Amino acid sequence: MSTRDDVLAVVKRHLVDTVEGIDVAQVDPAKSMKDLGANSLDIVEVVSCSMRELKVKIPRAELNRLTNIDELVDLLHKTLQEKQAAAS
Repeated sequence: MSTRDDVLAVVKRHLVDTVEGIDVAQVDPAKSMKDLGANSLDIVEVVSCSMRELKVKIPRAELNRLTNIDELVDLLHKTLQEKQAAAS
């Protein structure tokens, strides 16, 4: 079972891989990806890669309501827990 910290690590890794000039130490989960220099394509890439790695799907409408990295991590973690609960 993945912890919230595991999910945060996945999102941070994809953010650092996708957006030039960011290192993990700079990633403040209270900020939005835009605040960290990500453009809309970068954000789609980070979210898509994170969902693929965690093997979850989140509707775009839910993603559009998010305002920062913490909210994304919470949503991914909640979705992952629900998926794992349904599987057991």
